[in-house]
Order: sequence, then structure tokens, then C-alpha cells
Amino acid sequence: MAVTPSTMSPLGSAAPDFTLPDTISGRDVSLSDYAGEPLLVMFICNHCPYVVHVMDELARLGREYVEKGVGVMAICSNDATTHPADSFEKMGELAQKAGFRFPYLHDESQDVARAYDAVCTPDFFGFDAGLGLQYRGRLDESRNRPAAPDARRELHEAMMRVAETGQGPQAQTPSMGCSIKWKAA
Repeated sequence: MAVTPSTMSPLGSAAPDFTLPDTISGRDVSLSDYAGEPLLVMFICNHCPYVVHVMDELARLGREYVEKGVGVMAICSNDATTHPADSFEKMGELAQKAGFRFPYLHDESQDVARAYDAVCTPDFFGFDAGLGLQYRGRLDESRNRPAAPDARRELHEAMMRVAETGQGPQAQTPSMGCSIKWKAA
């Protein structure tokens, strides 16, 4: 399996607008639903070992961020035809099992992943309350193995800083994981 690094979009970039179906509630969720609050947008999927390894931490972040006034959503943009574990139905099952308290959205057209320049799973985009990009780095040093006991919670620290100051850290390390599974042209 080839490891793909995130593209590290320019800080300050505006979050592209979208509306996607939520696999948990069944309703449509839009970026505008989060206007006025910091927001973490995560591109994940069900089958990637890098995502599976951090699934509990993603659920934990969702619980913590609700209490801190930070919005969270996850998006799966993989081609479910070639990767059926990433189908709408399977996404909903995983979200329930993992205890997600945030929307897990299905990007069937893959237009949202392209608009965000997301390329891997997991790929994290942290926005300030004005939806300007402040973080596009990794969760932590773990990747698909356990992190050292004293490892920094890089994503968490960055999003708490964004929530408090509106600015992310200057030093950011790209996320790395499996490539998004793009549909054949």
C-alpha cells in the first residue's frame, strides 16, 4: 500500500461550500450549517488502516469538540463501486458502531474532495469561525501504529488554538494515509 501525503493547501484558503447526505441522520448537511464556529472537516473512509487505527480518537475528538464549540464532520469520498466497505450504508453502520456524534457525509460525486484538494485518508482541514483554513496537518505522529505515550495531540492542540485565537500553528506536518479511491475517468 502506497502512502499518500496531504497536499497542504495554503493557510487562509476559504472552505469550499457543499451540501452532502449524512449517513447517520439521513438529512443533508451543508458547510453553511457551521457558519460562525470553528470547524474540523475530516476526509476518512471505513476501510483504510490509517483511519481504522485512529477511529476511537476521531470519535473522542467529536465528543470533546461539541463541548468546546468546535464543529466536526467527516466525509468519505471513496468510490464505493470498487470499495464496497465505503458505501453509504456501511458508512452509517460504522458511524453508529464508532459512536460518532458528528455527521459522516457521503461524497458520491467526489466533487467535495476535489474542491478541498483532499488526497488521502485521513486528511484533516481545520477552519476558523470565518471558514478560513488554519490547519491541514496530521492527527499525531501515530499514522498506522501506536504513538509514543508522550506524543503530542497535534490536531487537537491546533483546533483548540483555532477555537481560542482564530489562528492555527505555523508549523504543521502533513497527514499521510491511503489515497482517496477515485472513480475511473
